[in-house]
Amino acid sequence: MNRYWIFLCASVVIASFSQVLLKKSAGKKYSSFIKEYLNLYVITGYLMMAVSTVLTIIAYKEIAYKNGPVIESLGYILVMFLGLIFFGEKITVRKIIGNALILIGIIVFYM
Repeated sequence: MNRYWIFLCASVVIASFSQVLLKKSAGKKYSSFIKEYLNLYVITGYLMMAVSTVLTIIAYKEIAYKNGPVIESLGYILVMFLGLIFFGEKITVRKIIGNALILIGIIVFYM
């Protein structure tokens, strides 16, 4: 596996964790409008999204554009498990079916 694939996979992981931070921030009450948007969770989450974007751009230097969205769709599966770990969200049958469809789509794409 060349480093560009690692960049793309790292981008997916970083973006997934940034979503966790942004959701954690959204679940809190803040004393002011400014603190709601300028707090550690939000700033870190958006910085992580920026890093994820840069890694994706670097990865696309060597990876065919058709492969990028397929790998990035794995982020939905990762977010489901991160929701379970950090928020205690239940993994429902609908989530399993949705993620199974994503995996089936990836398999069909690469056949």
